[in-house]
Order: sequence, then structure tokens, then C-alpha cells
Amino acid sequence: MKVDQIIKNARIFTSDKDNLYSSAFAVKGGRFVYVGDEAGLSGYEGEVTDMNGKFIMPGIIDPHVHVTTSIGFEYADPGLNFECEGKQGALDFMADYISKNPGLTRYRFMLEQKFLKGEILTKEDLDLICPDSELVILEGESHSVWVNSRVLALKGVTDDTPDIVPGLSYFVRKDGHVTGNAFEGAAWIFLFDLENLTDEEIEAPLLRWIDYCKKTGVCAVFDAGFPEYEEVHERIYSCLRRMDEEGRLPVYIDGCYMLTNPKKTKRAIEELKRFNREFNTEHLKVHTLKILMDGTIKIHTAAMVTPYEDTHESGFTAFDAEGLKEVLIQLNEMGMDLHVHTVGDRASRTVLDGVELARRSLGDSFRVRVTCAHLELQDDADLPRFAKLGVFANYTPWWHGGTGSNIETRIPLFGEERSSKMYRCKTLWDSGATVTWSSDEVFFEEFMTWNPYLGMEIGMTRWVNEKTKAEDYDRTDAAYPPSSECMSIEEMLLGYTINGAKQLGIEAKKGSIEAGKDADFLVFEKDLIEAEHEGFSYNKPSEVYFCGKKCN
Repeated sequence: MKVDQIIKNARIFTSDKDNLYSSAFAVKGGRFVYVGDEAGLSGYEGEVTDMNGKFIMPGIIDPHVHVTTSIGFEYADPGLNFECEGKQGALDFMADYISKNPGLTRYRFMLEQKFLKGEILTKEDLDLICPDSELVILEGESHSVWVNSRVLALKGVTDDTPDIVPGLSYFVRKDGHVTGNAFEGAAWIFLFDLENLTDEEIEAPLLRWIDYCKKTGVCAVFDAGFPEYEEVHERIYSCLRRMDEEGRLPVYIDGCYMLTNPKKTKRAIEELKRFNREFNTEHLKVHTLKILMDGTIKIHTAAMVTPYEDTHESGFTAFDAEGLKEVLIQLNEMGMDLHVHTVGDRASRTVLDGVELARRSLGDSFRVRVTCAHLELQDDADLPRFAKLGVFANYTPWWHGGTGSNIETRIPLFGEERSSKMYRCKTLWDSGATVTWSSDEVFFEEFMTWNPYLGMEIGMTRWVNEKTKAEDYDRTDAAYPPSSECMSIEEMLLGYTINGAKQLGIEAKKGSIEAGKDADFLVFEKDLIEAEHEGFSYNKPSEVYFCGKKCN
């Protein structure tokens, strides 16, 4: 058989669990037609490349990124990031900046809540330092904000404005009055003014992102949505569709429709059907509903089985198990999938309970691919249920080193025992669950934390140390316990390839080097299997091929 390309004398990690390593393959028409040893190449004719032992792996799949949200932040500066000592320190810093930069329409800052030392920042405080301009402060995790009265008025938020999900996506109130502090979905309405974006402004950062994918070897992603900005979300997908129709989108994007407000479930289901019809090109598909089930740990919006140690509260979930069961039954009828933000153990338990109820109701006809993303805390009783119920477990491994914090910062929240049992990905992997890895970032910037090789390193070491390709503020003093949760390089590679393909439902075409699949493969000068774990984040492919075409 005549083929387009023959590779031999390579160290090939195939991600095919039945044939994990091989030394040769042949490509024709953008697909692998043979994978095996060199003896099997005798029936193929074409251009032969002797790799001299170089390492080859499948294209990387990142099954939880925020392509659409990152476009939003491209044109909405998250703000000047600063640290302070308490509330007065924050006000003094911002007042000084405003006085030195007078006359701006909007002032933006970024501040982690921990620097307030438990003190409360209100719109009245912000009005004193910025009465005539808009003032928006984004909390460091991008899940809550503080704004002054001018911004509240601009967005039409009053004391009578209802919360999206009380206790989860809500406006903080005191004595019935909004304070200017908002959490989760309620916060996002203050962050962006994107109505007048041009097609060119949307496309420019997308092209930068595509270039990053081609350099790092990310051939497919799941876009995890753009909360509260459905029109902008749709416009970005329309741009991606046009780019694909013009042959300018080499990366496969599995999109979603995002739901943050349970009261809008009926509308979300109908919009998902429409998205599925309208965004259906070779490299862009939409067949997934994304739900923000809970929030984040640092701001206490993650839902817990056992209450937080410091507040004695447990957080809230967007749905209960019965409500999620009804969503799953509808998705099952539509042939659609579900992807859920689940940071706290009660959030993922609610999803597992909902799946169990739906399976009990539908029996063998249940076919929804359900993914729980993030999984920072897991209750012991729920760990074996992922494999039993067929729920995908998606982790963000570069968090697993603590990323700028350490176990001591978690102990006040959870106590010592729970704090030392976070990110239990290895336990889930060993239970037989399908575990996947992703970057989960909302800022393009220099794509530092989008780097899959950073994710691989921290997944193996649970430590962002001086050898890691990372920002200084993300470095940690020691590995995050327990060491038993460290993954092997083979497990990291499988999670970033074939397991990610299974989560997206594209395992018949992508995720492994097997005959009949798209010829997505990466070439490395260094053998990744033998590479040092510390500093692994500096690896990058010397050659990247998508569907048999060289990209870099």
C-alpha cells in the first residue's frame, strides 16, 4: 500500500492500553493505517523517517478549558493585582492608585479575600475612595467581586434584585441592603462590557490560542463555557464555526451550553439543542450541558459534606439529586452529555446521587457521559462510586501542589485530616474510574498554566518547586500530601490522551495512536517516560502533527 508517511525506529507511547508501546507506524490520508513493529512495515511504501529512537505520543486532549471566557478577559482587564494588610490597607492602596491616575471611567483591581483578614469590604467603603467612577475588584479566584454604588446602578442591581442561587450565586446583603459584594454567577455581570466586540477582536486572540495549541500539541479541548454571557459565548462559537468552514481551525473544540441558574433549565435545554444544530462542523461540536454545581474553597462557596471548620457552614449546590436526575433524563432523551463544576465533596456527591437515580429510572438505556470537574475534596464513601456509576473524574493537576499556598492555609478551613486528603486522583484511578486531566484557566495571557507538561509535572510531584516552569507566586514550600496520590508519567499521559477522548466521546477518532484514528502525534527529543519528574514542565514537542500535517 502506498502511504503518505512512514515512521520507524521510534519510542512510541500509543495510549492504546492493549498495545502501549510500538516502534513504527504508517499514515495515509491523515489517519494511521498501521501501528506496530518495523517488521509490519513491509507492506507499505512511502516517505520513510528514521526517528533514531525519538519519543512519540498521541496529540494531547485538554477536556476542561475556558476558550470563550478567556476571550472575555482579553478585553476586560482583570485589574491590578495587589496584596495588603486588612481592609484599610486595601482601601489605602486603591485610593493612592486612583489619586495618581485620575479621571478614568473604570478602575479595576484584583485582590484575594484572605488579605482582608476577615474584615468586610462594602460599597460605602469604595464610594469614599471612588465616588465618581466605576470601581470593580475581582477576587483572586475570579469567582466573586466587590463593586461600588456606581457599578451597581449601571447594572441595575438594587436591594430587590433576586439572587441566582441563594447561598451560592448571590448578592451579599446586610439588613436587607446589597453591600456591593457578589459571588459566583451574580458576580459575573459586573466583569464585562463585550456587546460591541467586532469579529476581528474575537478572532485575534483565538488565533493566538490556536498557535499555542499547535506548539504544545493540544489537538482537542472541551470548552467549559462562559457564565451569564450567552450572547457573547454564541458569538465566539460563530467565529470558530466560520474559521473552521474556512479551513483555519485545526483544533477540535467540544463546546457546551452553560447553566448557572436552575430556574433557566428549560431554556438551557432548548438552547443546547439549538447549539447542537448550529455549531456542527468538522472541528466544532456542541453536545454538552455545563452546570456550575458549587463554587470554590477559598471563598467558602464550595459545597461540603462536613461543614467548614471556620464558618461552620456547608455551602450550597445549584441542584439537588432529584433535580439533577430530571436534567439527566432530558439529556439522555436528547443524546447529550453533562459536565459539572464540582469542587466540594457534597457537590460531587449530589451528581453521583443524581446519576444513580437516573440510572435506576432509565436502566440500560442510560447513555449520558457525565463528568465531575475539579474534585478538590472527596468523601471516602463516594470514591468507589465513580467507577460503579461510570462518571468521569476530571482533575486540574497543576492545583495539586497547592499553587501558591500550602496545607497550613487549608487547615483553618477543613482541619488537619481533611486538609491532608485533598486531590485524591490516584485513589480514584486505582478504583477503576476514568480519570482525565485539564488546565482550567480563564486568562490566555502567556498560556503559562495552560501548559499540559506543567499539569503532568505537578500530577507526578504535587509540588510547584524551583525547577518548575511557573510563576514565583505559585511555588510551594513542599509537596502537597499525601504522596500516595502522586501519579506516574504513564498515568498522566493516558489521562491527557485516550481518557480525555473518552470523556469527549471522540475515542473512535482521537486519543491514541491506532490504525483508523486521526494521525495526531507529537515528537520529542527526550524520552518522556524516562524524564525527571521535577522540571518536567519545560518539555515541549519538537514536531507536532494534526491529522498527519506538520503544524510547527
